[in-house]
This record gives sequence, structure tokens and C-alpha cells, in this order.
Amino acid sequence: MAAATRQRALEAAVELLGAHGVRALTHARVDELAQLPPGSTSNWFRTRRALLAGVVDWIAERERVDFDPASLPVITGIDELVDGLCAMTDLQSGPFAARTRARYALFLELADDPELALPLRHQRHEFERWTEQLVAAVGIPDPVPATRAVMALADGLLLHRLTVDPGLDLRPAIDRTVRALAAGAPGAAAAPHRAAEPR
Repeated sequence: MAAATRQRALEAAVELLGAHGVRALTHARVDELAQLPPGSTSNWFRTRRALLAGVVDWIAERERVDFDPASLPVITGIDELVDGLCAMTDLQSGPFAARTRARYALFLELADDPELALPLRHQRHEFERWTEQLVAAVGIPDPVPATRAVMALADGLLLHRLTVDPGLDLRPAIDRTVRALAAGAPGAAAAPHRAAEPR
């Protein structure tokens, strides 16, 4: 029961952050949104910093579970990499949109508190390392800078979809970028190119 209450509080805190930003995060508002008795959240997280730390840990853990490489399809070619990146960004801007907004808000809020932000940064580095392995596996040259370019593009597209254009089709930009990065790979000119499907 107590663990379930804590989980409800953290889920509500993420919803608050994603919808209203860091300034909206208070113990009382979390209790209200989670439909918990007043004081429940402060029983788990005595200070605002403790609450922020709890949210940071929760987001990092959920992303480890939801994007566990062992549970995702095997990627062996450019088409599959494009599909995978599109699916990932669709999830982050769809079912996980509140969490994505909360993560960006926390990165900005905690820029001067690297210790508190460490779990988020660690998870980001793990995701980058995994993406780099995929980029290298499909034969894209210079996988480290290529991965940074792909992830910077994905971040930009996510922000645009979450803030400016909810209907933005992410696939054309992702497809074009991945294929441009792959253009220098040996044999790339002979590789089949599947046209992007209309969305």
C-alpha cells in the first residue's frame, strides 16, 4: 500500500512537471492530482529537493524499462534503424509525452545541480551508447558524431512536435538524415532505398 502511494505521487509529479513546468511542482499539488490525503507526498519526500530527486530517479528508471535494448527488435539495416528511431520519437511525443516534457524541464532546472541531475544524465549517456552501437552495426561511418547528429535531430523534432506542431511528421527528416549519414559507407550507393511511407 505504501509503495503504491509513493508510485502514485511520483506519477502525478511527472504529470505536473510535463503539463505546467517545474514551478508547479509542490507537495500539495501532487497530493491533489494523485488524489492522496494531504501530507502524503511529504511523508515520502520531506523537501522539494527530495521530491525532485525522486522524480529524476523515477523517470530514469522508467526509461530504462521502456527502452531496454533486450526487449526491442533487432536492427540490422538502414530501413530498420529509421523505423526504430521513428517509433522511439513517436512514443516519446505520444504515450510518454508528459514524461518527455518533464525530462526536458528537469534538465533545464537542474543545470546548476549536476548531482541531482546525475540519474537523468547517466540514462541519457546509456541511450547514446546504445544508439551508437546501432549506428555502427548498420555500417554508418564515424558512429560517434553520427549518433550525436541523429540524437540532436530527434531532440529538435520532439521539442517542435511537443511545443509547436503536434501533427509534425517526423519520418521524412529522420529518414533523410540517416541516409545522408550512411552515404559514405562502403557499398551504400548499391543499398536499396525504401521510400518513406505516407503518414
